Amino acid sequence: MKKTFLFVITVLLLFSCSRVMITGRKQVALVSDAELLNMSLVSYKEFIDSVPLSTDLQQTALVKKVGENIANAVESYMKNNGLTGEITNYAWEFNLVQDKTVNAFCMPGGKVVFFEGILPVCENETGIAVVMGHEVAHAVAKHSKERISQQMLLSYGSAVTDMLLTQKSTVTRQSVQLLYGLGAQYGVILPYSRNHESEADRLGLIFMAMAGYDPAAAVAFWERMAAGESGTVPEFLSTHPASAKRIENIKKCLPEALGFYKQ
Repeated sequence: MKKTFLFVITVLLLFSCSRVMITGRKQVALVSDAELLNMSLVSYKEFIDSVPLSTDLQQTALVKKVGENIANAVESYMKNNGLTGEITNYAWEFNLVQDKTVNAFCMPGGKVVFFEGILPVCENETGIAVVMGHEVAHAVAKHSKERISQQMLLSYGSAVTDMLLTQKSTVTRQSVQLLYGLGAQYGVILPYSRNHESEADRLGLIFMAMAGYDPAAAVAFWERMAAGESGTVPEFLSTHPASAKRIENIKKCLPEALGFYKQ
């Protein structure tokens, strides 16, 4: 049984890998795009039905305009780089909701939600493009699929760990499982989240540049975000990079993004 579990995990890792567009980073993918898109459509509808949409028609139109510009630019890149088949994995939709939280998110398949509270930080159309590019990047890089796959592997790993301790006392087994859980949380789940955020920052700059928005505006946007932070969480416990580090990394990514902007 132990060998079977280990064999299954090995096979999954060997045959369930893909690469992120542009960055080329390898990622584990244990669920299909179709499955994820179906789940996303249901969850997205439930969320949209539970919150009021913005009544600000001008800002709503602007969010949709920016979203469509970036989505179209990304799909054009896919078509021009032999990735036409990928386009079917997206059903783009952009909504602005009545919520003063400074936030935005994107579900698998390109379902993007902006909260009214983030618009003052955006300031203008280019600022909206910074956020939109970042959220679209999460969808294109399929970060949700990767996180689900990681959770599946962690579940398998926990089961194998427990099996290997069959002959140990209950106290020993519980202690090891606790340590395994902490190790998974702080050694895998959170660091991957920070990696995803950094990758989304990089791709977001490129995507907004593809759509004709100056990626250099991202520096000022994240500086405004940092200025509005009420408190700080130690980076090793956070799912997001520390603001100073994030801004530093964005500056390093600008030359690459500006190459797409000039094109």
